[in-house]
Amino acid sequence: MPMRRLLFALFCSFLETCFGATDDLSISMTAADGTVTRIPATISKPEGVGPFPAIVIMHDCSGVGPRSSGAPGRWAKELVKEGYVVLIPDSFTTRGHAGGVCTDPSPSRAEVNPYRRVRDAYAALDYLRTLPYVDGKRVGLMGGSHGGLTTLATLVAPENDAEPLAQEKRAGFVAGVALYPGCAARLGRWRANASGVYRAVAPVLILIGDKDDWTPAEPCRQLAEASQAAGEPVAIKVYAGAYHSFDNASPVRYVPTRVNANSPTGRGATTGGDPAAWADSIRTVSAFFDEHVRRAAGMSSGH
Repeated sequence: MPMRRLLFALFCSFLETCFGATDDLSISMTAADGTVTRIPATISKPEGVGPFPAIVIMHDCSGVGPRSSGAPGRWAKELVKEGYVVLIPDSFTTRGHAGGVCTDPSPSRAEVNPYRRVRDAYAALDYLRTLPYVDGKRVGLMGGSHGGLTTLATLVAPENDAEPLAQEKRAGFVAGVALYPGCAARLGRWRANASGVYRAVAPVLILIGDKDDWTPAEPCRQLAEASQAAGEPVAIKVYAGAYHSFDNASPVRYVPTRVNANSPTGRGATTGGDPAAWADSIRTVSAFFDEHVRRAAGMSSGH
């Protein structure tokens, strides 16, 4: 069995069903230097002809291969039921990290860092806009952890028209959900020391657990509060008692080999599902996307 098909089959095992997902898809990503890379992806759609609203899901540091957390698949299943087309680009496999980078401290992990993955997100958006069953004006973005920071970086407002991707950002995603992102980072005018303001090109929702020891909740709370004070459309919900990857189906566990910039040793992080947070996040994300994606530009749902 070809490697991509094998990885897809393993990934689909997290979904229970693949909703007729396409496993032979790849999209073109053009880097800042003009280099074109083919990015594998899976796409799932509801029954019917559409046009449907759509969501791009950016995977976490575990990727979509055999070590995947399974979270992107769980979200795809929920969102397809809600009437969204879902596209999940694989940022890691063709760049040499099919097994993810959660425990990989090598310098090569910088090649797939969240800021570089921003172009993958916009390549996915461009691809969706070529599909006749997708309403290209109603496309949202979401991601968890590594993909959560990618989401924030994708939606940060450009500071001037000459900035890379400035045009794409202003005519791009209509909303974004960042699940347990690393908020102690530079994002436009927001700085890692919790100064400045994160300005967004579209409404953003952050969901995170208060026991997260991998991407702590406090920097995200500070980011959201500073943004809200400046009139930016950034909201946050913190789940009491929840750890990193609360949308995971696996039990809570500490893994000492995980790369963790927020640990005194640089290693070790706790992850695990929280049924109450997972159930509430489904309702919260559904309501958020219903308001900001499905109803974008005053259009009907298309299903």
